[in-house]
Amino acid sequence: MKDNVYQFHAVLDEVWLELPDLCHLAGVPEIWVRQRLADGLLTPDSLSSMETMRFGAGDLRRVMRMATLERDFDAVPELASLVIDLELEVARLRARLRRLVDQVA
Repeated sequence: MKDNVYQFHAVLDEVWLELPDLCHLAGVPEIWVRQRLADGLLTPDSLSSMETMRFGAGDLRRVMRMATLERDFDAVPELASLVIDLELEVARLRARLRRLVDQVA
């Protein structure tokens, strides 16, 4: 029997993830995320009325990138977080430079 493959696209910027969902999608254990939350390297986007942590698409990207840096380069969590912060700043500056160049042209 042939398995059907279904694809769907979700706009993750409009979706909130709870901790178990974040861990499942990022492929990391909850204790891994909880430790980085305790160390201040991750911050949930929101707390619901029941004090449940909720994470957005940016958090998911950050967790996945941190896990990759830690695994592939044997980086300590603090270094992985710093690298991500620097990557985001470079991307922000490049976008700003593009806007400035477009204004001049």
